[in-house]
Amino acid sequence: MKTLTIKDAEVAVDEVPILSNISLTLLPGETHWLMGPNGSGKSTLANALAGHPKYTLKAKDIRLGDRSLTEMSVHNRAQEGLFLSLQYPPALEGVTVTNLLKNAYNARFHTDVSVLEFRNILKAAMEELELPQDFTSRYVHAGFSGGEKKRLEMLQLRILEPEVAILDEPDSGLDVDGLKMLADQLRYIQQRTGMGILIITHYTQLLEYLEPNYVHVLKSGQLIQSGDQELARRIQREGYGSLS
Repeated sequence: MKTLTIKDAEVAVDEVPILSNISLTLLPGETHWLMGPNGSGKSTLANALAGHPKYTLKAKDIRLGDRSLTEMSVHNRAQEGLFLSLQYPPALEGVTVTNLLKNAYNARFHTDVSVLEFRNILKAAMEELELPQDFTSRYVHAGFSGGEKKRLEMLQLRILEPEVAILDEPDSGLDVDGLKMLADQLRYIQQRTGMGILIITHYTQLLEYLEPNYVHVLKSGQLIQSGDQELARRIQREGYGSLS
């Protein structure tokens, strides 16, 4: 697995600066949280790293392993192993979960597995994650509940085995059982693959089930503080106003 390195990143939209001086290093097998109040730039950073054309990303260095991401297309970044789960993923009517995952698998691993081969791969993954077999015949996110969307995200992680997974508020809208399921599956997939995980959130309920190695706080477009899980607990107690 590969390290994600970000040095002095800046992000702008229509030449308006949104983020500046963002630096962090995510090692294989680590879980980092990116926290901050609404509008602080968390999702902006995630989308810019993934290559969204709306955002202009400049940096001294952004690497996944030894490969620079700066000039890569969205497609190539995904092939290199950078995965982004969206906070509000769109429904894809007419595209089944199986078709989506098969095409993504072939692109990720530069292969061309047959339908039968992929069904076996998918069946094994679904059994591991305790997903019903009819799940994959449904259209992507069409009529999915919040919990089902999260389950599909976990299935994508299990199938695609990214080097780094950026998860934009995966805990949003989940009840206690959903949070525990999310944490258990993330832990299982991470232990199986060694991928690094960057979780974007502004809540701390997930602390009960999944402890981060590091917590980073964005505020007004700046990375103002980093620490361990105690930083998240301080935010839970005192709010973001307590941080300088």
